[in-house]
Amino acid sequence: MSTFMAKAETIERRWFVIDAAGKPLGKTAVKAANILRGKHRPEFTPHVDCGEFVIVINADKAVLTGNKLEDKYYHHHSGYIGGLKSVQYKTLMATKPEKAMELAIKGMLPHTKLGAKAATRLHVYAGDAHKHEAQKPIEL
Repeated sequence: MSTFMAKAETIERRWFVIDAAGKPLGKTAVKAANILRGKHRPEFTPHVDCGEFVIVINADKAVLTGNKLEDKYYHHHSGYIGGLKSVQYKTLMATKPEKAMELAIKGMLPHTKLGAKAATRLHVYAGDAHKHEAQKPIEL
């Protein structure tokens, strides 16, 4: 019996909508990352891009449990000496909740060309409206 290997050309990609309202940010990110990677499919092949499109709505209503709003920071560096910038997650969730959700999901994808390609199929919105009704997304 031979092992089935999926081909990227034959994969039929669907669209999924994940509602993050009232759910923990990390658990929502895990669902999205698994779908983007294609791990929910029976024909999943690790070295082939078999993931699907994901729309995350209500990112502003996602919940951070425990003391993460106070204790967790998003760090980025400008590249210059002394250019480290740190933003508390309380501020990040208030100003750019889409960025917080994208960071969580992208951190769960592989840090390779395969993960970068999967990240392009992610669409995050702060509110409950999105512009992808024409694709007939499936609710999760």
